[in-house]
Amino acid sequence: MANRFIPALLIGLLLVLHAQLWFGRGSVPKVASMKQQLAAQDLANRDAQQRNDQLASEVRDLQEGLDMVEELARAELGMVKPNEIFVQIAQNKR
Repeated sequence: MANRFIPALLIGLLLVLHAQLWFGRGSVPKVASMKQQLAAQDLANRDAQQRNDQLASEVRDLQEGLDMVEELARAELGMVKPNEIFVQIAQNKR
């Protein structure tokens, strides 16, 4: 009787451990899914970091000098400096 009980117990434990490996909380499919989610999040973080770096650079430019402000004012608002003449050349396309 004892000769059959120990191997049956060991096989039962092996089946429980194997079931945990495939269907439990830290199962193989779940780990693969989480790795995929992590890779997607890393990509999103890199994109966000690039945007943050660009914005930080623009803020630094605005804090350090008026060159950026002048460029934006000229391009977007059409502003000119005092005693400056604005000339616009219209081209006819035929």
